[in-house]
Formats: sequence, C-alpha cells, structure tokens
Amino acid sequence: MTPSTPISRRQMLAGTAAALAGTAFLSGCAPTLGGATTAQTLQFWHLLSGGDGVTMSGLLDTANASQDAYRVHPTVLAWGTPYYTKLAMAAAGGRAPDVAIMHATRVAGYAPGGLLDPWDVDKLASLGVDESTFPAPIWEKGHAGGDLYSVALDAHPFVLMYNTDICDAAGVLDSDGSLTPTTSPEEFLELSRAVAAESTGHGLSFGYLGDGAQMWRLFYTLYTQHGLTMETPEGEKAVLDDDAAIESLTYMQTLLDGEIAAAQSDYGTAVAEFATGNSGMLFTGVWELRTMQAAELPFNASRIPTLYGTDAVYADSHSFVLPHQTSPDEEKRELTYEFVADLLKGSFDWAEAGHIPAYLPVTESPDYADLVPQANYADAAQYVQYDPPAWFTGSGSNFQSEFGAAVQGVLLSGNDPAAAITDFRRRVDGLLAKPNPADPEGTFGS
Repeated sequence: MTPSTPISRRQMLAGTAAALAGTAFLSGCAPTLGGATTAQTLQFWHLLSGGDGVTMSGLLDTANASQDAYRVHPTVLAWGTPYYTKLAMAAAGGRAPDVAIMHATRVAGYAPGGLLDPWDVDKLASLGVDESTFPAPIWEKGHAGGDLYSVALDAHPFVLMYNTDICDAAGVLDSDGSLTPTTSPEEFLELSRAVAAESTGHGLSFGYLGDGAQMWRLFYTLYTQHGLTMETPEGEKAVLDDDAAIESLTYMQTLLDGEIAAAQSDYGTAVAEFATGNSGMLFTGVWELRTMQAAELPFNASRIPTLYGTDAVYADSHSFVLPHQTSPDEEKRELTYEFVADLLKGSFDWAEAGHIPAYLPVTESPDYADLVPQANYADAAQYVQYDPPAWFTGSGSNFQSEFGAAVQGVLLSGNDPAAAITDFRRRVDGLLAKPNPADPEGTFGS
C-alpha cells in the first residue's frame, strides 16, 4: 500500500484494534511558539511529560528559533491506549499529524496496512541522516517490510546504577571509580553479596511485582547475552531456546534471595530503596537518572554486566514516524524531514533525561564524553536488543504482561522455571496464531 492510497473503513477499524492490542509508556509538555508568521506549521504528536516533556519543549524551542521555514506545534496526549488509539484513527482516516513519536518496538503493529508512511532514505541522507550516523541495531530496527518506518531519537536501555559510597566500602570499585567488571553469573553473585554486606537494605534493588515489563527487561537482557534472540514468525510457533530461557529465569530467581535483593518488591519500592541510600545497586531504566540526581545520591551507572558471553541489553527507542496522510502537503513533508534532522543534530540535551541520543555525531562528541554518568553507559546503544517484532509486542504491550503473568510465580513463590517458560511459549503461540489487526490478510509481507 502506497502513502497516497485511501484506507477503507475496515482498515480504519483494524487500526483501532491495533492500537488497543497493547499500551506504551511515554509522556510531554509544549514549547512556546513564535517567530515569523509566514513559516509553515508542523503538527507533532507525542506523549513526553515530566522531565522528558520539559527537555523536549526546550529542543522544540531551539529548533523553532533556529530557522524561519517552519514552526513545530506539539500536541501532547495522554499516555497509553488513548494516544495509540488516536494516532491509529488519525492515520487510518488520512488526517494524521505531520510527524509523531512512537516506541520503535510498536512500529511492527502499525506499519502494516498503511498506518505509517515510509521515510525516504535518500532525502534523509541529503540532510546528514543515514545508516552511518546511527548504531547498527538502532538503524536496523527502524525498518519493516524492506522500508524505513521510524527514525530513532534515542535508545533507553535497562542499566545498572550503583551507589559509589557503598560500593567503595564493599571494595568493588576500580581505581577510576567504576564498578569492578564481572563476566560470569557467579562473579556477579559474589560482587552483589559483598555490596549487600555494606548496605543497610539489600545489595541490589529490583522491583518486579505486578510489572511484566520489569521482569521482561531483565530476562531478555540475560537471555540475549547467551547470543540468542527470540523469534516470533507470524502464524507460526515462537522460537525460544528452552535451556537459555530457563537458565536466565533461574538466575533471576537466585538474585531474589532476600540478601542480594528482596524476594518481594515492586518497582516503586526498589527505586525508593536505592534513592534513599539503603541499597548498593539498582536494575532500572535510564529514565530514572533524574530521580537519582534529585536525591543527591553518590552514584554512577553502567551497562548491565555481560554474564553469558555476549554483550547485550534490553532497550527501546523513542522514534519519529510519519503517520499516514491521504494527501500529504509536499512542502510540509519536506519541512518535516528538515525538522527531524535538526532535532537529531541538536539532541545533546536529550541526554539530560538519561536517554542515549541515537545520532552518533552527538554521542561521539568531546562534550558528550564529559557527561557523567551518561557517557559511562553510552556504549549500550551498540548492543541494544529490542522486543521480537510482532504486532503484539513492544513497550507497555500485552506481550510483556503475558510474560509477567507466566513467570511471576517463579520469582515470588519459587515455582518451576521450566513450567513457566512452557506457559509463556503457549501464550505467545496463541498470539502468533491471530492475525495482525492492522493487516488481517497478511498482505504486508516480511
């Protein structure tokens, strides 16, 4: 389906169904508009609120003030299902905004059926945005069906934060203040117990109760460190290595022994334990950087150690997409490309939110090397592992909830990891047997 093809009522309803297949967690706030009245207005939808919203507001103010050709008008919508439903309906009706933010992992559910228009890679390249300016896994993730459908602003990986005072007392810091490298599950257990001995709470904070996303982030980090990925071929069975999956889940169970990490903890409790200086380490996303800075905590951050031989870390990306328009204004479409290129090139401040800018000239600059602790985990962008692509996967999706439902008993009650992995596989196979609501006839291709 080409970008100029009208979408039928059936596809419009399918778009709504796709939006309801899962939810995503992003957020925002709007910048002040100004400048020449002759500038074209570009409509930009996003859900970036809180600190992320403030930072995005600043980036948009800078982009608007730097030229006279366009003025970006942001619309900030409620997170989750409301956003994705409205975006799908606007695209299905051909009345979408000029550009929008999506999680990269959600694009696989929207590109089929024409809910998104592909980017012109030659046009992007003429503006200094191409394959060479992105880490390989991030650029590749933007593709579906052979076309580029999303251009990443960042990577926001799952990382390890650590209290430098506690870890120093535990003797697990190198001379440069970095955490002592560990290269096996056993070494990390030993380090964690040393940190626990110097902590008033636990050695490691990890919140998972009722949070499938948290369980999945750590599991998939460990699983992909085996040099494997999960495959989810449409209409077929999931491909998951049982031995590696069971080993990864069993290791998570081992960490939650009441000494290294609490046997029962939700996300908020884990973050609070670390932020108040009661634990030495924390598994979390980079989005908690501002939380720890506000707590005036002595801390650093790094990639989660490679324990199974292959550098890998779970992540997602906030990405720019072109929601489908039936008759796009060619001048505005050209200016949209310029806006995205301008924002990528000026994304240094986006790192203040903890995220890793995807545009390599930013992260490879001397100024970025001085940004601590962000520069200490920036290499995670080279090793990101996204959800396996399927219409039902992605940040905040039902897929992650299904994983949590299958495995929480292992972490909470010591249930059999093998049985939990079997249950998870059954749940995924059931979803794979259903057609993509946005492409029910499977016309999109692979």
